[in-house]
Amino acid sequence: MPQSHRTAALAALVLAATGLSVAPAQAESRFGADRPAPFHRQELDWHGCRTAPGDKTGEALDAAGARCAEVVVPLDYRRPWGRTISVAISRVKAADPARRRGVLLTNPGGPGESGLALATLGQAVPALGARYDVIGMDPRFVGRSTPITCDWKIGTYLQSAGPDRRTFDRSAATMRRLAAGCARDYRDVLPYASTRNTARDMDVIRAALGEPKLSYLGYSYGTYLGAVYTQLFGERADRFVLDSAEDPAVRGPGPMGGNAPASSAALRSWAGWAAGRDGEYGLGATTAEVLATVAGIDRAAARRPLRIGEYRIDSRHVPLLYFTRLYSDTAEAYAGFAAEVRVLAAAARGGPAVPTPSLKDFFTHMAADPGSGAQISIFCADRAAARDPETYYRDIQALRAAEPLFGPLAQNITPCAFWPITPVEAPTTVANDVPVLITGADGDPATTYPEQQAMHRALAGSRMITLRGAHRHGAYLVAGNGCVDTAVNRYLIDGVLPGGDLTCEAGGAPAG
Repeated sequence: MPQSHRTAALAALVLAATGLSVAPAQAESRFGADRPAPFHRQELDWHGCRTAPGDKTGEALDAAGARCAEVVVPLDYRRPWGRTISVAISRVKAADPARRRGVLLTNPGGPGESGLALATLGQAVPALGARYDVIGMDPRFVGRSTPITCDWKIGTYLQSAGPDRRTFDRSAATMRRLAAGCARDYRDVLPYASTRNTARDMDVIRAALGEPKLSYLGYSYGTYLGAVYTQLFGERADRFVLDSAEDPAVRGPGPMGGNAPASSAALRSWAGWAAGRDGEYGLGATTAEVLATVAGIDRAAARRPLRIGEYRIDSRHVPLLYFTRLYSDTAEAYAGFAAEVRVLAAAARGGPAVPTPSLKDFFTHMAADPGSGAQISIFCADRAAARDPETYYRDIQALRAAEPLFGPLAQNITPCAFWPITPVEAPTTVANDVPVLITGADGDPATTYPEQQAMHRALAGSRMITLRGAHRHGAYLVAGNGCVDTAVNRYLIDGVLPGGDLTCEAGGAPAG
């Protein structure tokens, strides 16, 4: 067979195996031969995970017995004969080979988060580690996987629109610059950063590992990625757990207006805790007083940046700091947040303010976040965003009265409004009956309970475990809830889905 015909035939197999299609007549004339897709038959070169001195993730993986490899995938699955990129994976083999079930691929969310470290999951759940090869992954353009690192002078695009039109216009100008910073070096790959392509990469990983099916554990954004996989490759999905699920119908670059009420509810929960410890933190003796302190800090930061040691923080990032501190409702997390607010309150009064270690980490993240460019690239590749800044400003103003703190953050404009490319594929419509287990907290401020329920409805074969009375992001293994963990482990290890939806109380016992 001539080389051009052989390449076309191989490409057809990749197209068929990755959820893409061609017209029937086109398929018959161009892709007639039945040849194995090269990406699905590649041999992986396993090696140590540590890349250089000081590589803490690699050192931890090596210590856990993990091995790492790079999987070659097409940049553009519509043209699999063209440019390729690599996806980095890690693997800890099943501790009990005689009882091994298969592979469990993991994703921590983000998007833009490295997932290589999750290969050590079996250390936390030995029964899981006995049955599965646990696979960590840096999705395409993240971490060690041909990364996108946009030319930005700040660490993250996430910020509040601030108190007025002037601060919104300043934010919009920043987003325009950030979009240009990504386009400068990565315009040629930005169209291919989509979740659909990452799901296709997952299936190449499955095949390269020699597995007929894939099991999966994904958190937050990873739930959308997992749902897209079930839509494209449902017959290859084995046991899928989606923790803190997103609404698959709206997931993308648009504002997160639905998050504002849930964030405010989580903030009130923390404020009630802090009010009971006014003698220690001095933030207020009632929930209302603590919330007034929090709002006063934001207003002070809008007048002038707050000086905290060598750092400065203004109204763009105060609400973001608050939002990120509401991901956990443990006493330890609440205490850390209260200590930070005490420092911010001192700065708002104009007094000396010494940053806590966690505040220093936050400021470092504001200055440099290697995953932020990849995150916005994935969002913008998944779904088109509104281009008119006035649309965002109107929505901010409509929400501001009800949500003065989190509304301007949740509805703010993003770089996708100025993105240099438009998505090359339509968003995935998730609607199937693949058996899936969904878990999440009903007070989740990041992926709200209505979002989780929307995923449950879209996946008609799913069961849902609700962690009731918890204001947190993440349930399985991160909430310390025995009810949730037992039910998920029973599914992953024994294949037993709950007979119906299940409610677990934040204290750990199933609800009646």
